Amino acid sequence: MMYRNLKSPLKSSGNFLNEMSLHNVRLDPSSIHWKAQQTNLEYLLMLDVNNLVWSFRKTAGSSTPGKAYGGWEAPDSELRGHFVGHYLSASAQMWASTHNVTLKKKMSAVVSALSACQVKMGAGYLSAFPSELFDRFEAIKPVWAPYYTIHKILAGLLDQYTLADNAQALKMVKWMVDYFYNRVSNVITNHSVERHYLSLNEETGGMNDVLYKLFSITGDPKHLVLAHLFDKPCFLGLLAVQADDISGFHANTHIPAVIGAQMRYEITGDPLYKDIGAFFMDVVNSSHSYATGGTSVSEFWSVCLSPPVQMDQRNGLCRLLRASSDKRCARHPKRNRTWSDDLHASTTSGSSKAKSYHGWGTSYDSFWCCYGTGGETYLCFCANNLILSFVAVPTGIESFSKLGDSIYFEEGEAPGLYIIQYISSSLDWKSGQIVLNQKVDPIVSSDPYLRVTLTFSPKKGTSQASTLYLRIPIWTNSEGATATINSQSLRLPAPGSFLSVNRKWRSSDKLTLQIPISLRTEAIKDDRHEYASVQAILYGPYLLAGHTSGDWNLKTGSGNSLSDSITPIPGSYNGQLVSFSQESGISTFVLTNSNQSISMEKLPESGTDASLQATFRLVLKDSSSSKLSSVKDVIGKSVMLEPFHLPGMLLVQQGKDRSFALTNSADDDGSSIFRVVPGLDGKDGTVSLESGIQNGCYVYSGVDYKSGQSMKLSCKSETSSDTGFNQGASFLMNKGLTQYHPISFVAKGDKRNFLLAPLHSLRDESYTIYFNIQP
Repeated sequence: MMYRNLKSPLKSSGNFLNEMSLHNVRLDPSSIHWKAQQTNLEYLLMLDVNNLVWSFRKTAGSSTPGKAYGGWEAPDSELRGHFVGHYLSASAQMWASTHNVTLKKKMSAVVSALSACQVKMGAGYLSAFPSELFDRFEAIKPVWAPYYTIHKILAGLLDQYTLADNAQALKMVKWMVDYFYNRVSNVITNHSVERHYLSLNEETGGMNDVLYKLFSITGDPKHLVLAHLFDKPCFLGLLAVQADDISGFHANTHIPAVIGAQMRYEITGDPLYKDIGAFFMDVVNSSHSYATGGTSVSEFWSVCLSPPVQMDQRNGLCRLLRASSDKRCARHPKRNRTWSDDLHASTTSGSSKAKSYHGWGTSYDSFWCCYGTGGETYLCFCANNLILSFVAVPTGIESFSKLGDSIYFEEGEAPGLYIIQYISSSLDWKSGQIVLNQKVDPIVSSDPYLRVTLTFSPKKGTSQASTLYLRIPIWTNSEGATATINSQSLRLPAPGSFLSVNRKWRSSDKLTLQIPISLRTEAIKDDRHEYASVQAILYGPYLLAGHTSGDWNLKTGSGNSLSDSITPIPGSYNGQLVSFSQESGISTFVLTNSNQSISMEKLPESGTDASLQATFRLVLKDSSSSKLSSVKDVIGKSVMLEPFHLPGMLLVQQGKDRSFALTNSADDDGSSIFRVVPGLDGKDGTVSLESGIQNGCYVYSGVDYKSGQSMKLSCKSETSSDTGFNQGASFLMNKGLTQYHPISFVAKGDKRNFLLAPLHSLRDESYTIYFNIQP
């Protein structure tokens, strides 16, 4: 029976939505997504063909021009070659997204070079390491996941075929699969199928997934059989009988197996594998997921979800949600958040990738696994400038090459288009015979609405009607929500469903959608009593992180709403952010608040705790103006200094020749007041900060100070013209080293207030995504 089923596989009968091709989606050049895509494109173009294929040529016994890349691509790494697979997928996706001719030539050259290596090796084998690693794998001897790497190469070549029409790549894939079909057959023949499955107790990537995709192209029964043999029945069997027992399993190993199971259902129509995927997602979402969309701790599922040291594996869940392209999954409340956090941030509680095992890498020597897929990817917004971590690090090249996917889906013979994500972009909808343009207004904390405008360009001769389905997110509410077509109101359905609009679209049509965004909390999925108050804070789809290195206690007040204790930061506050610097030798030092101590520290890099600590909000005591255009605007005025990352705290004086301290603004007795006067050193552009309660006393750094030396309030002698004093009391006042993100809030804490911003806006700053929220 099993053999007959394999020879005559079931046909898929699922009610699937078809994802629109990347070839037909273009991101708006003014959007953050386009900027991220462009940065990734620039990085892909930087990589050298000879360096990428160096180890493949070495293994094939060919000449090796260039130099091997480092990290896990180094010639002594047992995972070498895996990043090349990621590169093939990323470049194919980027080609579809941009049609960049230079990239097309480069990726085609990589495929041709690999083809030559495959011919030289013979028998269809293609890898950057020798086949001896598979001998060890089959003998159950220590080896580092060779099939994990082979999956990446197969997937990359298949993407080159499906997205870039490279027929040579498909021939290479089929020849590789013939080789591994024979290897697996020999293991089963010479030992047993149990021996084969025993060897799969290792990270094998998505071998079943890529093989099912291959079978959907070729229809070759061998490809289907081999896909089945990589299905990991010991794990999928638990899910098939709905045993909620994934704790202790390695997430990185088993999520790809479930993705492959979902693909098995989509290709063959076998309902068991649909049930496996659905049950797995139910288990993960009910008891194994964090507010970020992450699901594991240090790559393993744990029994309880207490706040973790490191969370990961968002990318796999993101891909499983994408694979489950039916309408129910399109409405899934975490679908967009998983995509967003997958692309935008590490989920290390309290620190960033810089402080992790690998740390930030370099452009050519740090090819760790997640730099290829985007399982741990970073996207930072510093003021209005977007900075991708892989300006210096090849992080997540696949994720950032397909930012146009999963926005639009199509269904049915009668044209119907589902708009799942609201991202400024355009779609050439071929079956609908229109070009759709989507424009999303920037979202800010002070204006709690998501506003989307859709315009249309019908193709010549179009006469058919089509239906648009606009997702109404589960996180919104009906009050204040509006939708119009050509200024005529439409009736909106409840959150968690779709607004349906059917018509013959014209170039004069304009469809608008406005939906409220509000603050909300999400409890951690841990039913132990001691974690009952642990919650994440979200603003619509955006997970908010609090700048902190330890404290996480918030108070909402009995009976108060969340908005009473969490308030938006006005955009005008960015015009009040300043830093104070001095030059000493060849170094620049800045006034810094570190651990409640005010000192001069060396100028820090942006996106760090130190850059936050060296930025202050200049609060004018008696002025209606909120923006500082130049230093001259504040000369002669009384001001207070509020540390950027400690809203509501003020820098205060403790007396002559004493250091400074911080106090809550509500407890200030006037000792926080300073007068900004022209710099005592007489230089153009400098200022001095004179005490508002002790005339002639100034913020003073000292002479020949050392980094970390505490600042103090020092008084100038009336008869003295001490040049050293004047220099130590004079500062260059520049704009702040960081800025408030447009989506920023102040949350009232137990002992201090917290600055909240979207997780995706952070880089290397310390933070928490969970708070202990007490009434």
